[in-house]
Formats: sequence, C-alpha cells, structure tokens
Amino acid sequence: MTTKLSLATLDQVAVTAAVPAYSRDRLSAGIVHFGVGNFHRAHQAIYLDDLFNTGRDFDWAIVGAGVLPSDNAMREKLADQDFLTTVVEQDPARSAARVTAPMIDILPPGDSAAIVAKLADPAIRIVSLTITEGGYFIDAAGHFNPDHPAIVADAASPSKPKTVFGLIIAGLKARRDAGIQPFTVMCCDNIPHNGKVTENAVTGLAALSDPDFPAWIRKNVAFPNSMVDRITPATGKREIDIVRDTYGIEDNWPVFCEEFKQWVMEDNFPAGRPALETVGVQFVPEVAPYEHMKIRILNGGHAAIAYPAALLDIHFVHEAMENPLIRGFLAKLENDEIIPVIPPVPNTDLNDYFKLIESRFLNPKIADTIPRLAQDGSNRQPKFILPSTADRLARGEDVVGLSLVSALWCRYFEGVSDSGEDIVFNDASAERLHEAAIAAKDDPNAFLALTDIFGTVGEDPIFRKRFADALETLHEIGTAATLRLYLEGGLA
Repeated sequence: MTTKLSLATLDQVAVTAAVPAYSRDRLSAGIVHFGVGNFHRAHQAIYLDDLFNTGRDFDWAIVGAGVLPSDNAMREKLADQDFLTTVVEQDPARSAARVTAPMIDILPPGDSAAIVAKLADPAIRIVSLTITEGGYFIDAAGHFNPDHPAIVADAASPSKPKTVFGLIIAGLKARRDAGIQPFTVMCCDNIPHNGKVTENAVTGLAALSDPDFPAWIRKNVAFPNSMVDRITPATGKREIDIVRDTYGIEDNWPVFCEEFKQWVMEDNFPAGRPALETVGVQFVPEVAPYEHMKIRILNGGHAAIAYPAALLDIHFVHEAMENPLIRGFLAKLENDEIIPVIPPVPNTDLNDYFKLIESRFLNPKIADTIPRLAQDGSNRQPKFILPSTADRLARGEDVVGLSLVSALWCRYFEGVSDSGEDIVFNDASAERLHEAAIAAKDDPNAFLALTDIFGTVGEDPIFRKRFADALETLHEIGTAATLRLYLEGGLA
C-alpha cells in the first residue's frame, strides 16, 4: 500500500520516513528562491528544514520562482503535493528518507508582475538562486555579456523582465521607490566568486536601461559569496519507483542525494538571515579558498571523468571510478596538476579532501550518471577545468593531464563512443561544438578556436601542442590505451 504525499497524509508517511517536527501553518515567507531544482531541495531547503525542526526562525520559509518552462513543470508537480519533497539520503552503509516542508509556494513562471510584487514584499529579505552555471550570462573570462539576446530583450523592456536578473532589478526598484530596505541576493551555484558574478549580472543589466541604478545597487545591496556542496543526481523513473516501493510514498519528484553536505558563506546579510550556523552552515570572512578547493577538485574531478567514461560506454559515476584507468587518471590529474595550484584552505588538508571526494564518487547508492556530468560542458569546462590550466601555464608548468581533459571533451563531441555508440549531447552549444570537434580531426586548433570557451588559454602554444598530441593519440589508439599511456608517463 502506498500513500500520496501531502500535508494531510504526513502521519501515514511518518511510518517509513522522517517528517517535519513543525507545523507548516506556522511558516511565513522570508526567502524567494529562483531555480527550484533537485540541488536546491537537497541543500538549501534541507538546512532550512533542519533549522525549523529546532523550533525557530519560522519567518524564513521559501517561496519558489522561475522563468523557464521546466520551472512550471516543477511547480505543477510540487503544488500537487503541497510543496513537500521526499529526500532520500544515501551512503554505502545506509539509506534514509525524510519529508521536507520549508517551501510554502511557487509563483507561476512567466507572471513577472506577481514575482516582482513578491520581491517587493518587506517580509522577503533574501533572494537566492540555483540557476546553473550557464545562467549568469558570462563569457570565458568571467565577464558579464551584455550582448546576449535575453539580456538585450530585458534591457529594452525593463518593466516586463523575462530573466532572473531583470526580475531582481525590478524588485529592487520597487523596494527603493517604496522606501523598503533591499533584500540580499544569495547565489548558490557552483561559480567562483559567485556573489560577485551575480552582482555583475544584476548591475550589468541594470546599466543598459538605467545608468544610475548600478551605483545604488552596489551601495545598498549585499551579494555574499558562498560555496555549496552535495552530490545530487537527476530524478527519473528509478528514483520515483524506489520511493514508492521502498518507502510507500507516492512523490511526483523526489530527490536522492549523498549524506554529505557543506555550505560555506560570507556573513553579509544587512536585512537579516536565518540562524543557519546552528545547523551546520559555516560563516567565514572569506569564502574564496573553500570555493577554489571545491570547484577545482570536486567539480573539476567530475568534469575530468565524464568524457572518458562516456567514450567507454560507462553510465554511472561509481562504475567509472571502479575502472582502474579512469580512477588512476583522476588521481594523477588531481595530485600532479590540480591540487598543486590551489592556495591553502583554513584547517584543511587538500590531499585528505581529495580522498573524501574519491569516496563520494565511489558511492554506488547515489547512482549519479555520466550523462549528468557530461552535460553543459560549454559552461562547466571554463569554470571547472580551464582555470587550473591557465594557472599552470602562467607559472610555466606543464599541462599534460589537463590538456588530455580538453582533448577527451573534444573527442566526445565527435558524437560516437569508442565502440561506435551514438552520444546524446546535452549542451546549449552542442551543434557548434560538434562541428568544431569534427573539424579538429584535421586541425586540432579548430576546437580551441571557440574563444568564448577557451579564451586566451586556447592560444597558448604549450596547451595547443599538448591538446593536439592528446587528441591525435585518442584517435590512434582509443580512450583506454591513451589513459594507460598517460598513467605510464608516456603521453608527455
């Protein structure tokens, strides 16, 4: 027998899953969150659920918002179950389900008037975002791109915004005009200096229609930097079936994640914040060392193993890590080229941190997939891999392994695995990446000519040679033999 998830059925659900210790009737909104996806519900929402379970800060509940068709689909799924979510935390030795309830509504995507009105509500003191690394309109150098069509459209019609940043600007203007203290904008995406990047997107768009407003924003609005971490795979039929068959819960879109989670943040919230430090959030004076470590080692590690695994027809991340060539490749890459260019992190041994990452990647319960890691490489490679490449080149150091990562990505975009299986791309730039990868068979520099991705790194003669050598080797002997050659030191 199964139970459909809702507020009315929590007593029945409590037989197999932990349920909130607080009444949803006591919650009121203090946060508007853009991008109600799996990661948000496994991370920020979990911390707030933990906090509310202690019996405090009930005026910091979440109202969701979004601008994409997928946001409306999520709204419909969650509204059907009173915005509750079943979260299944999985480590190799245990699995446990909990139902979380910190979200009380999701505003209709596309209803800019309703979203701006909520942003103007004095009760809303934080606006948070998980809109993916590709949602910030930045180029390979990390600069805001004012020429993106979505930005041009919002600049031309600031009273009818379509982007997250246009909506934030409209909400800030409404608060300024009403004499209401501005909200804090809190980015929760995997981007170096994510608060600053978000500020640049907001002020960059504002400047296009109101040249005076950016100065007001910089003076009055806080954009704290943060580092977020929890491996959270996509939800599919498998996850929905497990929640139904194992826990007896009919959840339209449950979330699976690892037990580990981390959130490090600057304490810069002029309008106030929930007491998240009581449930494990680290508030520090400077986030940069932590985000540098996580983005380069963990996210860079994911980006490194995704493409050799895909070329070898491996579907799950833990299976990739069970392959000695891929695991060895990751370890050598991290230890030889990535970790040595990461600045020290307070109270942290970087080698121990990498060992933790290895164990997390090996977790079979998560069933994280290689297609998830391989998606959106045009946004992820410039943030997770190429900065390490650039740092080593600037220091006059070699980039054999990092160049191999880029070559594997290029080889992946040829569109077939080593066995001849078709590869299904999931990248906004897939068509031009595929064309460049095909051209790179004859001229490797054709792929590096994607300057919005590779920037000046693609012009470096050392990187060009290493990339060309690696790509040629992949074509000649295949992925597995190339990884073996790298591990034996024969690729240099």
